[in-house]
Amino acid sequence: MGVSAAGKTTVARAINKTLGWEFAEGDDFHPQANVDKMASGVPLTDEDRWPWLRALAEWTADHAAAGRSTIISCSALRRAYRDVLREGGEGTYFVHLTGTKDLLRQRMAGRDDHFMPLELLDSQLATLEPLGADEPGATFDVAPTPKRIAAAVLRELNLP
Repeated sequence: MGVSAAGKTTVARAINKTLGWEFAEGDDFHPQANVDKMASGVPLTDEDRWPWLRALAEWTADHAAAGRSTIISCSALRRAYRDVLREGGEGTYFVHLTGTKDLLRQRMAGRDDHFMPLELLDSQLATLEPLGADEPGATFDVAPTPKRIAAAVLRELNLP
């Protein structure tokens, strides 16, 4: 979880390379209307997000029912959003990737393959609610390489 350009997908893929779990990129679950809205610089509303979050939770639940562990990369900026995602299965654990606004801005400015415009970073940072003490998860700084972050996450989870 985290704002745009935190490295969610890159770190999730690095973790998944070790674990081999089912992987979903949250952005792939957005309806085109959401993508178009964000691409035009308009922040999503909760009403835009609920169906997307429910689709992600359903994907997780389907895999959990089949006995398969999952990894999803998605923003999950607010606790209410994470509450929906937790409905997908027991054992849901959030990896919150966070960094300085300058670093995130620099990363966003350097991307040309993503629909999220730089001007939405402030909106995302304003919406972000860090993990609560009672939420299963941990926070990791994004300054190190994705490989180092992935290794730190695996250590935190006591996984290979």
